[in-house]
Amino acid sequence: MFPLRRRPGFLAVVLLLLLFLSFQGMDDADKTIAYTDQDGRIKLFKVTTTEFLSSSIWKNPLLPKDTQPLAQTVFRRKRKEDRTQELLQVDREAELNMRNVATDRSRNFSNKVRASYNIWRPGFHHTNTDSTLRLMKDQIIMAKVYATIAHSQKQPDLYVLLMTCIKQSQEGIGDAHMDYKFDLSALERAKAIGHALSSARDVLYNSGEVSRRLRVMLQSTELNIHSVKKQNSFLVQHAAKTVPMPLHCLHMQLTTDYHFRDGVVKEYFRDAALKEEEDKAKREDRSLYHYAIFSDNVLAASVVVRSTVTHAKEPEKHVFHIVTDRLNFAAMTMWFISNPPLPATVHVENIDNFKWLNSSYCSVLRQLESARLKEYYFKAHDPSSLSDGNENLKYRNPKYLSMLNHLRFYMPEIHPKFDKILFLDDDVVVQEDLTPLWDVDLKGMVNGAFETCKESFHRFNTYLNFSHPKISENFDPHACGWAFGMNMFDLKEWKKQNITGICHYWQDLNEDRKLWKLDTLPPGLITFYNLTYPLNRTWHVLGLGYDPAVDLVEIENAAVVHYNGNYKPWLDLAISKYKPYWSKYVDLDNSHIQRCYMSEQ
Repeated sequence: MFPLRRRPGFLAVVLLLLLFLSFQGMDDADKTIAYTDQDGRIKLFKVTTTEFLSSSIWKNPLLPKDTQPLAQTVFRRKRKEDRTQELLQVDREAELNMRNVATDRSRNFSNKVRASYNIWRPGFHHTNTDSTLRLMKDQIIMAKVYATIAHSQKQPDLYVLLMTCIKQSQEGIGDAHMDYKFDLSALERAKAIGHALSSARDVLYNSGEVSRRLRVMLQSTELNIHSVKKQNSFLVQHAAKTVPMPLHCLHMQLTTDYHFRDGVVKEYFRDAALKEEEDKAKREDRSLYHYAIFSDNVLAASVVVRSTVTHAKEPEKHVFHIVTDRLNFAAMTMWFISNPPLPATVHVENIDNFKWLNSSYCSVLRQLESARLKEYYFKAHDPSSLSDGNENLKYRNPKYLSMLNHLRFYMPEIHPKFDKILFLDDDVVVQEDLTPLWDVDLKGMVNGAFETCKESFHRFNTYLNFSHPKISENFDPHACGWAFGMNMFDLKEWKKQNITGICHYWQDLNEDRKLWKLDTLPPGLITFYNLTYPLNRTWHVLGLGYDPAVDLVEIENAAVVHYNGNYKPWLDLAISKYKPYWSKYVDLDNSHIQRCYMSEQ
């Protein structure tokens, strides 16, 4: 006999197991179950086989509560054992394949969050990140409309409420351009102005009056935008054409050295005099590589020369012919005497020494000296002036008054003994050896240049007035434009084609500026029409003076990069990411550079 009183729980489990096993396969008859309670007393109750074997038996109120957990444990243990047996029978090969797939998936998994979907970035945004900002701005506009109506209809309380809400919303917006930059009070202010607008609409709404007020606001805003754009254009042009203080300082320092020569400067001049005879022979040697640079900017010209010599394979064969004006001749000469780009040769000339350059021969010079042109540039009441609303300020650029800018049309007069010469603007940087350009076959053309046309941009109709019959009858409006800045000129063909005579003919026709505005590219397009050979695009990359989206790979691979535009690299306006390509060729060890530029930092 079992000691029932001492082991009641154990006996109950045993009885239940025996009953569970004995009921398998039996019919659905009533059965009597005996069990012992906690006190060891034997108790009986009846149950059917179905009830006992179903899961509901474990919650059957007839079964005492103290036996239910034990019965559930037995059932779950049995089910777990059956599941274990099933898993053990799984095909080993299938399991291995599953493991391999999981391994490959884990290797290829990338948790890198791309682009704007990176929620950890401060600038994270989704489609409507500025939705609240736009809502508040719209609320301010409508509040201004209702405020003017309230003021006109003598509703002072409502007017004060709306103006207060407008001020609070504007303070809440501040400089924010995305919703995440708002502070916590911004939404409360949006709700407040929303309630104020709701009240105003109930009292003041009139579709005709609201529409009229909105039209007035729109017209006023358009006038303000137009005024701001015009002012911005003027300020950009003014900043771009003003000589920076450090550059002015550099010119003054060099000019002073040139005229008041101390001991060190005298040595420079003695060395230059000794080298003069050798340089004179090089200046006329057709077998060497000759460059033409026209500039009044010492620093810019020095960068062009230094970058070219740095990348030249045979620098001793390169000769630079720099022409400047009387005002900057001393500074330019002094720079290259004290900083010669050895072993290359530099020859500086004064434009005033060109006796052939006079108003009787040169059409442009005659026009520049005319009273009509001075009226155009200097009289405020002129129809093209800023005060009269003209936006074409770039065509009134002071550089067009300088003959240095027009000397490119007189290459054979300046260099009569050469067959070829490479023209470089003073806002370029050379990044490769340029000597292969002298071997390019121009196919009988006069000008080797980089074409700038893309789709419909930079075609002839961009620069010339095709409403004028002289232009429309002689030129194709869709002809491809090209760029000055790096141009290989065949001077033999130039003389043969009488290029300077063609230029004079069209300049005379344009005395009233009806064919094109003052510039050098339009007359260049006309003069070299059907006489320009397109160079490979890798020779010349433009846009660093105005376009922040120039491909950096193209810049790195270009032989010459050109800072055409207002944002010159020597100005504070320069596009910062392009400036290092230029500034690395500035001689920072020069005492004048250090004195004039370092003191500004």
